[in-house]
Amino acid sequence: MEVAWFTEMGYEGKTPRTHKNMRTEFAWFASQNSTHYNIKRLETLQDKSIGIGIIIIPKKVENFLDFDVVKHLKRVCRKYAFMQEGPSWFFQSLPLQQSLWFFNIMAQADFVLAHNDVDKEYYKGLLGKPTFINPTLMIEDNIKLSETKRENTIIGGNLVRWYGGFNSLIVAQEIDEKIYVPQMGRMEKEELLLEEITHLPYMQWNQWITELSKFKYAVHLNPNTIGGTFYLNCAYLGIPCIGNINTNTQRVNFPDLSVQPDDLQKAKKLIRRLKEDKDFYKHVSTKAKINYNKYFSEKQYKSTWQNIIKTV
Repeated sequence: MEVAWFTEMGYEGKTPRTHKNMRTEFAWFASQNSTHYNIKRLETLQDKSIGIGIIIIPKKVENFLDFDVVKHLKRVCRKYAFMQEGPSWFFQSLPLQQSLWFFNIMAQADFVLAHNDVDKEYYKGLLGKPTFINPTLMIEDNIKLSETKRENTIIGGNLVRWYGGFNSLIVAQEIDEKIYVPQMGRMEKEELLLEEITHLPYMQWNQWITELSKFKYAVHLNPNTIGGTFYLNCAYLGIPCIGNINTNTQRVNFPDLSVQPDDLQKAKKLIRRLKEDKDFYKHVSTKAKINYNKYFSEKQYKSTWQNIIKTV
């Protein structure tokens, strides 16, 4: 059955496995061999020309309010699904008209794809629809690891509540190692003035994995349950990461380092133990790689995806 994805991105067609910015959504497209379209391209597609259509609703919904997404999805696709992107509550943070527009697309879907167990239960209660977890995925084909290794710590997001970066910084400061952070979209410019952290420039995904592979410790106390790519990247690389227990990629890969995102006391104890106890560090690192291969490899993803397709 042909699968097509609809997002706000402008490109159309298949996603090659050599794509340099192989973020999770591109990894899904490539692994499924599905076709990608811009949402407004729906208007020109033939009736029932697609078996399953999956929509990732844009965060800037104001650009699409005048487009009847539901009508065209139902006309073009035999079935359509809503794929979670960002926190499950995000639609409620929008102005009421936009929030209701967003909710209508979810409510009219035939089924829902979620990031985590907690999100799955939320959507089942909110929408009463069949809901499945579409696991976060990495395509490993073009990953190049760095030969340079640091004793340093990387935190997973900037110092705003959306990323939980301030909490991550407080925990990272418990050990005497230099702290790095990637620049994300919600970063405030004043953060660049802080001497406590070194900011990495924006990188495409393949460059990011190479850079991340240099680090020894990671902290990402993101309060939101989302795709969890940072946790997954760390697990693949065997970098112990302290993070949100409610996000599957953290809880499954790093069970010994998973905490409630505001439990700074426990997080501080864990990062000190990682530095002081070499056997504990090795145990966590080894287990993360094993769990990644067991639960998040592309082979496992394809099996999970085929089971979803058969069910719907």
